[in-house]
Amino acid sequence: MYIKSIVLDGFKSYAQRTEITGFDALFNAITGLNGSGKSNILDSICFVLGISNLHHVRATSLQELVYKNGQAGITKATVSITFDNSDADQCPFGYSQYDEIVVTRQVVVGGRNKYMINGIAATNQKVADLFQSVSLNINNPHFLIMQGRITKVLNMKPPEILSMIEEAAGTRLYQSKRESAEKMIEKKESKVREIDSLIEEETAPKLERLKKERDSYIEYQKIVREIEHLHKLHIAWQFVCAEKEKGSSAQLLSNIQESIKQLQDRCEEINNLVQILESEIKEREQQINNGESTELEKDLSEKQQADAVSSSNYDESVKEIKSQNKRLKELKKHLSDDEAVLNKKKVELDHNTEANATAVRQRQEVKEAFAAAQKKFQTESAGLASNEDGEDATLNDQLIAAKNAISQAETDIKNCQMKVKHSQDEVKKKRADLKKTSTEYDKDKTNLDNIAKQISKLQEDQKKMDYTEGSLENVRDERANLVRQAEVLQREYNSLSDRFPSLQFDYVDPVKNFDRRKVRGPVAKLIQVKDVSTSTALEVVAGGRLYNIVVDDDKTAQQLLDNGQLKKKYTILPLNKLTAKPVDSRVISRAKSLCLLHGLQVGNENVNLALELVGYEKHVEAAMAHVFGNTFVCKNSEAAKKVTFDKQIMRKSVTLEGDSFDPAGTLTGGSRPQGSSGILSKLSEISDVSAKLVEQKQKLLELDGRLSAATKAYESYSKLRQQLAMKEREFELLQNKLKQTTHGAQLDHIEKLEETITSEQQAIETAKKTKEASIKKVAELEHTIKNAKQLREQRLKQLEQEMVKTKKEMENLEKKYAKNEQDSETLKLEVETLEKEVEDYKQQIEHVEQDLVELEKKSAEYKDVVSQTKAAVKEIETALKTHRQQLSAWNKEINSKVMEQKKLKQEHTDNKVKLEQLAHDINNAKNSGNNAAKEVENLLIKYDWIAEEKQFFGQQNSAYDFSQNDPKETARQISRLQEKRQGLERNVNMRAMTMLDQAQSQHNDMLRKRRILLQDKEKLANIIAELNEKKNIAVEKAYKQVNKDFRSIFSTLLPGATAKLAPPEGASCLDGLEVKVGFGDVWKETLTELSGGQRSLVALSLILSMLRFKPAPLYILDEVDAALDLSHTQNIGQMLRTHFRNSQFVVVSLKDGMFNNANVLFRTQFVDGVSTVTRYTQNPHKKVPLSEKNSGETTSAVTVKTKLSAESAKRKKVQT
Repeated sequence: MYIKSIVLDGFKSYAQRTEITGFDALFNAITGLNGSGKSNILDSICFVLGISNLHHVRATSLQELVYKNGQAGITKATVSITFDNSDADQCPFGYSQYDEIVVTRQVVVGGRNKYMINGIAATNQKVADLFQSVSLNINNPHFLIMQGRITKVLNMKPPEILSMIEEAAGTRLYQSKRESAEKMIEKKESKVREIDSLIEEETAPKLERLKKERDSYIEYQKIVREIEHLHKLHIAWQFVCAEKEKGSSAQLLSNIQESIKQLQDRCEEINNLVQILESEIKEREQQINNGESTELEKDLSEKQQADAVSSSNYDESVKEIKSQNKRLKELKKHLSDDEAVLNKKKVELDHNTEANATAVRQRQEVKEAFAAAQKKFQTESAGLASNEDGEDATLNDQLIAAKNAISQAETDIKNCQMKVKHSQDEVKKKRADLKKTSTEYDKDKTNLDNIAKQISKLQEDQKKMDYTEGSLENVRDERANLVRQAEVLQREYNSLSDRFPSLQFDYVDPVKNFDRRKVRGPVAKLIQVKDVSTSTALEVVAGGRLYNIVVDDDKTAQQLLDNGQLKKKYTILPLNKLTAKPVDSRVISRAKSLCLLHGLQVGNENVNLALELVGYEKHVEAAMAHVFGNTFVCKNSEAAKKVTFDKQIMRKSVTLEGDSFDPAGTLTGGSRPQGSSGILSKLSEISDVSAKLVEQKQKLLELDGRLSAATKAYESYSKLRQQLAMKEREFELLQNKLKQTTHGAQLDHIEKLEETITSEQQAIETAKKTKEASIKKVAELEHTIKNAKQLREQRLKQLEQEMVKTKKEMENLEKKYAKNEQDSETLKLEVETLEKEVEDYKQQIEHVEQDLVELEKKSAEYKDVVSQTKAAVKEIETALKTHRQQLSAWNKEINSKVMEQKKLKQEHTDNKVKLEQLAHDINNAKNSGNNAAKEVENLLIKYDWIAEEKQFFGQQNSAYDFSQNDPKETARQISRLQEKRQGLERNVNMRAMTMLDQAQSQHNDMLRKRRILLQDKEKLANIIAELNEKKNIAVEKAYKQVNKDFRSIFSTLLPGATAKLAPPEGASCLDGLEVKVGFGDVWKETLTELSGGQRSLVALSLILSMLRFKPAPLYILDEVDAALDLSHTQNIGQMLRTHFRNSQFVVVSLKDGMFNNANVLFRTQFVDGVSTVTRYTQNPHKKVPLSEKNSGETTSAVTVKTKLSAESAKRKKVQT
């Protein structure tokens, strides 16, 4: 497919309809003066091909393509191109039935743009597909080389060069189709996500909700039926009970009145006996309570406490000393072992490093020897010989080169000797001039050296400072983080504390230098609950005393009350005045064993003194005994009742639920708010937060110290850094001054001259050696030429043996090097680890030795204190034992009378309780009889079914069988069911069954659609994978062929040079390609090292190589020979004309070396403001000089010109 003709109408400089016909199928050239419109013809071709980047056609908008931007009365630009489509092998896909294809594009001022194919309107994509199917992708045009495009090709990145290969391979069309498939996959994925979202957010929740509503509806119907049945059963039970109550009330009244009279007589007798025992007990207690026993016990308690503390401290110190000695021995043993292993590993590492260095050197030498031997063998096998530079050349060429080298060496020696003589004369002259300016220079040089020493000293001082860049900022950031954490903990602590304002005890210091440690705080904060399940009971036990304030003595309490400015009333407990004693151990034992005697399953774990259930510090024991020492905590109310009202105990008891039993006969209880939690259950959380807050504050104090030290260090460091900067600036200024002086300039010049002398003398020696080697080489080559055949066979055999031997040696060295390298890495890691361990052991040993000295000193002090405290305890125990023996007799007497008195009081209390209960029972019996009669009458009136069915009430296996259905539980069950029914009535959906079926059907339909979308997506993914595989195969094939042709064409256009396409380092040819150019065996690092003409040849060679692989139907070249000389231009023109017979070339050129080779030449002219075109047919086998073509003699009389008539020209001028 090629261009046959072009019609331009209003396009750029072609104002009127201009038809350009007679295009050659192979080589067409366009020439003309600058601005005559020759490039506009190429722009029109790009315009029809559908270019989207208007920069390629030198425009910024489509309106600029209209003649004079539509301001000359022309409002649209139209271009039509007729393509010859007779070649079936090159025809576009889907257009094989047409011999010609006419593609038209029109743009109207204002932005309207349209395409037509063979007169039928077409879309942009359809036109793009037509041209892409024949490798004419205008938006990635490797066939289009516009002005400046050569430079852009050279500056292409690897992916862009790869895209040119892909275009040549014809895979760009598949790329666009693959992108379409990927977009379709994205749409499928979007639809799947939409369906998933609908299922997750709408249908699935709806199904779940409807299933729940269906279950609720079924449950609602079941509850309604059950309530009806239970309600009738409950009414029947009420009727039966009312009739029984009515008959038994009269008999009960007479029995109660007789019991009341007997109890009243017994109460009077008990009162008389109690008064007699009370007077006897008071008399004996006065003898006992003289205070002597209390003082002795207090002294003994204090001494025992001191003895226990000192003994504990001494034992702990002895254990710690033994532990530290044992640890010291272990650390020293570990240190000795690690040091021995470390020394051994270091020796091994040194040996291994030396062996490794030797192996590297040997491996490199063997590699070089193998490469040289291999190259020599290949050269010798090809019938050539390698010269000294490793290049392949014939023996005669080498002989000529050697003789030339002798001549060149002699010339170099003479030139270098002349340069040396001239430089030596200049040095002598300059040194004489130096003496005149040396005084001032030496002075400045001395100052420069002094400043350098000062800079060195400042740098050393800077290194010695214990400060690194950024240390202060790091400490500040760390402090800011700690402050934020402390603020969070403080807010959390305040939030928890605000829930219990009663725990806050705020006061001001009542006196100056008041010791706040004497104020212990509320009781609640001084205890730890051992078992959380007892929290409620302990709160009831303590009651308001939970918020009492504990202080050390009564003096402190008085100061707080007088001058503490307390905000509310507080009860204060001074520890030195509290005399409360906990319950005697015998009473506790009695309480724990009591329930077992009555057959209750209550053991030691279920009856405890409240004091045993809390933890506290020893110094607040008196306050804890005052609050918790006289009350028992029981598991249930039955156990509490037995313990409280036992005559030998008579102590208050509290159950785990908080019900309280008092010996006086009062009971306190009831339900607690649901979900409420007491203060004691929250105390542990408050304590944890408080501990963390204290820890953070301690860290903050330590960090403030570090911050202060870092700030001081930073100030010193900044001062030193400022001094160093000033000195460095002074050094730089003085150094520049020295360089700018005449003396300094002369010194620099002398140094350069001396360097020149040295280098030239070295060059003389090198040239002499080259000359001697070349003379020797000439003799050897002349001998070799005479005996060429025999020497070649011997040389080949020798080179092959040498190559095999070198390769084997190289492989052995590679294995040895790899093993040594691995061993070295392992040894280095082991040495580093051992060095860290040794240093760590040394530090630990030092710390342990210091700790041992301190521990031994403390142990001796503890031992002296223990001996003193034990003697004091023994003395007090002896005195207390004597006093207790005397008190024991008195206590026995008192106890017997107290027990007797308690029994009588308990009996009196029990009788009173019974009397009150009996009086209450009389009233209840009377009321019960009356109420029962009324209830029977009311039930008969309200429920008429009772009269018919009361004969079945209570009968077995009937609907009113009370043995199978507990009537008491029935009432509670009815209440629960009614509440449940009321809850369901508000939410139950009566249409739930029907709605569930509809929702299930909709959900299944969505799942089916989702399954179809996933199947389509999988098919598209498989197609894309198959396209990618085919594309990669085609690109690799194209790359190999194009690379081969590229090398060949470039070598032809520029003899002695070569070029290739290579992937970037670490990548494959599918990731991108780079252009590499070499001269001889030397490859250029970048293309910028080439001249402008050489770079143009590289770009043209690359384009021509792709043309030879898979030519496009059309190639457009716009002044690509601008940077080339005439010979290269002529070569390119001949190559296009003779070697590329499968594509049509349209070339714009101003050089006859190019367009003389064209079969058809078009010349453009700019006449009366519009462009005109003239066609010339040239002899394909004869070069036509430019002078002949300008003479106007042409071989074709075809002239495609459009001129304005005189009248139209005049009208146009008038309009303008």
